[in-house]
Amino acid sequence: MTLPSISFASDEMASTYQGTRPLRVLCYSVVPSPYQRDLFYQLSCLPQLDLNVFYWEASVSDSPWPEKDLQPYEQVMPGSCLKWGGARFHINWHLPWLYDADVIILNGYQSLVAQLILHTHAKKVPCIFWGEKMVADSAGVKGRLQQLLAAGLNNCKGIAAIGSKAKEDYSQRFPSKPIFNISYYCNLDGFSQKIPQRPRRPITILFCGQMISRKGVDLLLNSFQQLLDVGYDARLLLVGREADLPEMLQALPNNSVQHIEFAGFQAPEDLPHYFQRADIFVLPSRYDGWGVVVNQALGAGLPIICSDAVGAAPDLIEPGVNGFAFSAGDAPALFSALKYFFEQPERIGSASQASLQKAPMWSPSVGAKHWLDAFKTVIDL
Repeated sequence: MTLPSISFASDEMASTYQGTRPLRVLCYSVVPSPYQRDLFYQLSCLPQLDLNVFYWEASVSDSPWPEKDLQPYEQVMPGSCLKWGGARFHINWHLPWLYDADVIILNGYQSLVAQLILHTHAKKVPCIFWGEKMVADSAGVKGRLQQLLAAGLNNCKGIAAIGSKAKEDYSQRFPSKPIFNISYYCNLDGFSQKIPQRPRRPITILFCGQMISRKGVDLLLNSFQQLLDVGYDARLLLVGREADLPEMLQALPNNSVQHIEFAGFQAPEDLPHYFQRADIFVLPSRYDGWGVVVNQALGAGLPIICSDAVGAAPDLIEPGVNGFAFSAGDAPALFSALKYFFEQPERIGSASQASLQKAPMWSPSVGAKHWLDAFKTVIDL
């Protein structure tokens, strides 16, 4: 394919591409999520790109972010979806004109639009699939349907894996394709302001997410109880949808529950306040494709403890420096990681500084550069 002409804001960009007109990029995603829109905005600001983003639906019930006004380059496509267990297949119409596109990004393949693009346009226009690590295939008819839909990814020119773990997975699935590591890059400015002097008394542990078993909240409550039993001055701050929390708290003594604050679901712009109140961040999920809250903890300068089933763990945590990753489901290992900081609280301060030093590497401007590299690669193939 002939490389389209592109304009540049710097000599570095000019050395990557050649030409005068912007690269026309179409991106298809499921829903306007805050952790993607920061990166889309950064891409839209680049003079060498002409970006248009299309969403299959305006919102989903399990991610109740407040709806924000869309940017001029964004729009929600009219349509509906079919639900099958936890899976959703989107049916949209008024498919935009694709023949003027230079590159197409697909953040998902379980939609009529994505399937049409993969099977009718991918051989004409370079397509990049952008996704988290694939979960285990379902059994029966549902599993066969998933495999059928995923087969279209073979027509992509490249795969943008969300994290190192996902990149390893896609490298095995698509050994002949270029695989890029392009994670979620968020605007962390609000989190990096007013960083407190850590640690404080009591030492506050923060969890942010749904209060469900998949997120490992039961493991965290168990480890928190152990900290109190040992005699540590600890407090637990829970932020997110209540879900199964009342049932989980029933297993704790009443005097322990008094050391737990539940703040409920918070809008993204209000989250920095809660991260600033914390001294340690914990995400003990049994599975998380990435975990943007880990980016936010990094920006807030928090020591981070995650399970190794969190996609962000190997990319954002340097073990023993700014936190730890423990084996998913291993409650004693989680307690040991917490105990490491409670035994010598000065370790919290040094880990906090290490997270702050890493945070600039996860800004949207860095993510945009990775996307530019990926565009050049697939166009040059």
